[in-house]
Formats: sequence, C-alpha cells, structure tokens
Amino acid sequence: MSTSAHQIEGAAREDGRGPSSWDAFAAEPGRIKDASDASVAVDHYHRYPQDVELLKNLGVGGYRFSLSWSRVLPEGAGAVNPAGLGFYDRLVDALCEAGVRPVPTLFHWDTPLALEEAGGWLERDTAYRFAEYVDVVAARLGDRVGRWITLNEPAELTMLGHALGAHAPGRRMLFDALPVAHHQLLAHGLAVDVLRTRGSGSIGIANSHGPTWPASDSEEDRAAADFYDLLLNRLFAEPVLLGAYPDGIADLLPGPVADDLRLISEPLDWYGINYYQPTRAGAPDPKASTDFAGITVPPEMPFSLRPVEGCPRTASGWAVVPEALTELLVTFRDRYGDRLPPVVITENGCSYQGLDDRERISFLDGHLRALHAAMEAGVDVRGYFVWSLLDNWEWAEGYAQRFGLVHVDFEDGTLNRTPKASYHWLRHALQSPS
Repeated sequence: MSTSAHQIEGAAREDGRGPSSWDAFAAEPGRIKDASDASVAVDHYHRYPQDVELLKNLGVGGYRFSLSWSRVLPEGAGAVNPAGLGFYDRLVDALCEAGVRPVPTLFHWDTPLALEEAGGWLERDTAYRFAEYVDVVAARLGDRVGRWITLNEPAELTMLGHALGAHAPGRRMLFDALPVAHHQLLAHGLAVDVLRTRGSGSIGIANSHGPTWPASDSEEDRAAADFYDLLLNRLFAEPVLLGAYPDGIADLLPGPVADDLRLISEPLDWYGINYYQPTRAGAPDPKASTDFAGITVPPEMPFSLRPVEGCPRTASGWAVVPEALTELLVTFRDRYGDRLPPVVITENGCSYQGLDDRERISFLDGHLRALHAAMEAGVDVRGYFVWSLLDNWEWAEGYAQRFGLVHVDFEDGTLNRTPKASYHWLRHALQSPS
C-alpha cells in the first residue's frame, strides 16, 4: 500500500514545516483544476494512528509513504526541524508496532521552495542538498527502516513539471529540461551512497514505466514510438541499470556526466516500477492529442499520442490493460538481462468513484494476475504496492480523482475514513491467497 506526503499529510503550516514547490504552484490561479490545495489534504499528520490501524486491519506487509523534505529541513538545507522529523519518528514507530514494514520514499516531487527558488533541479547543487537531507533522515530512522526508496518518478517531475509546465514548478522548457533528469538521477546515486554508509541493506528507486506501442507499422510511427519509449523508459532506466544514457543524450547534459554515471549506477537491491497504462505513439499530428495525464503535447515534439482503443477506462480516462504489465516486465527482463535486479511494483492503481468500487476490484485482480504471468515467464518480482491507501489530493487534479481503497469524506469536511469494497476484497485476498 502506498501514499505520498504532500497528498495526504496536510498540516502545511504546522510544526515548522517549510513551503514546497507544490504549495507555490497550487497558489497560482488556474494551476489546479478545482482551485484547491493540499494545506489540509487528508489530515494524515493528525490522524496517522487511524490510518496505521487501517493498514494493520488490511493485513499488508509493507507501507510505502514519503517524507516531506521541507518538513524535515524547512529551507531544504541547514537547520533540521526537530518537530517535523519527530512526526516521522512516531509514524515509523506506529507502523512497527502494528507489524507493518515502513518503506519510506525520500523524495516524491515536493521540492523545498527555498531550493526551488534557487534553481531547483536545474541546479547540480540540489542533488548534494538532497544527499545531506537523506543523511539526516537515515540517521534518525535507519534503526527501524529496512527498505528505502530514493526518488519517485523523476520522469514526471522532468516532463510534466519542467518540460510541459503542467506540474510544479510549472516550467515549460521542452528539451531544455533534460538537466532536471540528470540531477535527479545524480541525487539518487548520492543517496544510495549515503544509505550504504549508514548501513542500509535494501535500496531501490521508483521509476514510472509502461509499454509504448506504435500507432501503425509505418516507419514514421515506429520511430516516434521508439523516441517516446526513450523518454519514458530508457532515459531513466539505463543510467541506473547500465551506467549509460541512450545514444546522444549524454552530450546534452551538464557536468562530469561519465563520473556521475558511476554513482548513478551503484548496484541496487531491487528496482521499483510504477505502472498504470501503456502508451500509443505515432508521428507528429496536429489533430492528436494528449498524454496519459491529459497534457497537450506541443507540436515541437517528434511524436503525437493516440488513444489505446478497445479497452475499459478508469474515471480519470486511463486505459485499463493488465496484460501490458506482463509485457513491460518481460521486456525489461529481456532488455537488461542480469543487470536488472529483482523488481518491485512500487505503484499500481486506478481512480473510480463510490464505495462499491467493483471496477477497482477488477483492475487489481487483473493486474495481480498479469504480475503472476510475468513471474511465470521468469521475471523476479519481489513486491507489489497498490496506489493508494486513501483518497487524496491528486496533484493538478485536486480532489476530483479518487485512487484510494479507503473513501475520505471531503464534501462535508469531516475527512472521515470509510473502507471501500476494494479494501475488503484485498483484505480477504491477503488472508487467503490463491
């Protein structure tokens, strides 16, 4: 089961927490579809004992959550905020007491605003500030945390946050955003080094991946699909797994890239994959379209995105194709061979409305069966995290999309938690797996 700090914690102006890039982004008119922000969110900061009890009753073995960098270091560097670090200390203790393994993600998009205003991930220095923050956290929590995730989805922060401007920090730089990818991956490598020094024995990253299918068999459509595959999959997997960027990319990046790649490719204990849907791509076409997050692809891009047809859709409009997860995992095994460590599915989930969410049950059942098929095909899979435990603040979508197995009452302001049908289904499945 999984969540992220900015989407659930709330308490945005409590305990000395500093502002983040997403606080600033949400304050800009027109950025968030329902004009909301995450200042309260699900109020997990105050209600975490109830949420830990939900995890315990569900029977999951691990809980993937993230830490707010600016709650621990309000300026992103320098003085530590004892109250903020104390919150995560209490949360980890509560999880351990409940028999749920804590699996912290150290960065899930919410860059401290002070660092963002100094250039954020466009600046190499941010990677080193991240390593300092990781050391603070590992020193405090490492005695109880056995598994760490360095970064969540650096592709989305690069593409949606810096290339297309749809997420924080709202920059629209297109290919000039590539340094953001490299500096995040450098931060990952530095964090691995810090965690190893602190004695951690289980470290991974959570990269978003999905199959890319050409719109047709034409040479132009195949080339466009290959390029999209490079942006979403190879650009973020190969530096970590192979110690090299795809051909031509390294020349576009700043700094001592060859030296950085030695850090970036430090061996991992497992490789995390966030999977939601496949993508169909074709040659540039002014009549097409949007990507999976509903963002218009600029005409300058060397591809366009086409609908994946003949499949159900989630409430957010995403294609439901469980067998594409099998394809993705087998492709990664074939592409990277013995350089691919054991795999953990670090996110997989869907948005549907209502308490009787049978569509979500069907989604989870189908994807678990697809995961089993990949394992039967020889892929070494060690874990699966559902997104998400709770309905939450879904970034630029605000509160409109509901990904949780537990309903949160935003309408009346109580934020009461009510387990959905999918929660009870998963609880039963975990009690009697077949």
